[in-house]
Amino acid sequence: MRLAEIIELRPVPAAGLLATLTRRCPLSCAHCSTSSGPRGEDTPAEALRRFVGGFTPGDRPEVLMLTGGEPLLRPALVGDLSSLAASAGTRTSVLSGMFFATDGRIPARIMRALRYVSHFSASIDVFHEREVPRAASFRAVHRIMESGIGVSFHVVGNAADDPYLADITASIRAEFRDRAAVLVNHVRPVGRAAAWAAAREVPLDGAGGPPAPCAMAAWPVVAFDGTVTACCNQRVVDTRPMPEHLRLGHIAVDGWTRIRRRCQESPLLRTIRTAGVGSCANCRALAGRPAALEAAARAGSRPAAGAMDALGARLQRDAGAVALLRRYGSEPYAPLVLLGGPEDEVSPA
Repeated sequence: MRLAEIIELRPVPAAGLLATLTRRCPLSCAHCSTSSGPRGEDTPAEALRRFVGGFTPGDRPEVLMLTGGEPLLRPALVGDLSSLAASAGTRTSVLSGMFFATDGRIPARIMRALRYVSHFSASIDVFHEREVPRAASFRAVHRIMESGIGVSFHVVGNAADDPYLADITASIRAEFRDRAAVLVNHVRPVGRAAAWAAAREVPLDGAGGPPAPCAMAAWPVVAFDGTVTACCNQRVVDTRPMPEHLRLGHIAVDGWTRIRRRCQESPLLRTIRTAGVGSCANCRALAGRPAALEAAARAGSRPAAGAMDALGARLQRDAGAVALLRRYGSEPYAPLVLLGGPEDEVSPA
């Protein structure tokens, strides 16, 4: 499975499920958006198994994305969830910080965990490279790719003109001969980067300008405590109480079908997805603005709202992964998401 296939599905309501498995991570990267470390909560394993086990061939997400913290600190759970998902026809993607690959080798328990995984994405940036050498990460990713799993790299830099981004993307392209996609983002002032990255904060989708459709309110997100939110914004995932208009339920009491319906049919979420509310901060603030909340919900309840939501998702999907990443990622590097696949495939310049 190629990264571009996953990104193209991102605007489609309930086409994917993003599940955090743990806030634990053996690395201590200075930019970690989740402030993960050696200690932290684990998402309830049995509730996750039961929730993913509720997928059926006729009612399932297309993609299950497993992240953390470091999801591969729980290799047996990764293996179980990806196997359960595969039995229903859902493909699984894993994002890892590569803690296990400091010498370039992959422990057997990690390879077993990836048996049913369709895509593997490795985080690599100046912070990760202080703990996991670039050459070691590359060697491990080669091994994963050779096992038949699609691979990509998730790269983070300070800004589009960060020299590190030019260096690492060129290095990845040369090493993998354009068979590994690259998704490039900029450091956001959240988590451990909240203080030092504040001066570099860049507008989020539509911030400071007119409202624009929000693709980030399309996929349910399982937070560390099992709460399910409609938004992947880290402040939403971490804040308790969670803004009620973005809360979809909890995996301990709600199954996939109920979560999917709430995601797809919420009048408020339809408005956010199709028209936006100006910025992520504005969206979170709706919880304290009952009049605005009511107006947005009323707009999403109109007879044509469902059709408009579906049309908006289709148009964004048809526009492709590059168009989406020009909005949400690092604009100059957006075409690198199209890399990947057999050596004879045409790659972007």
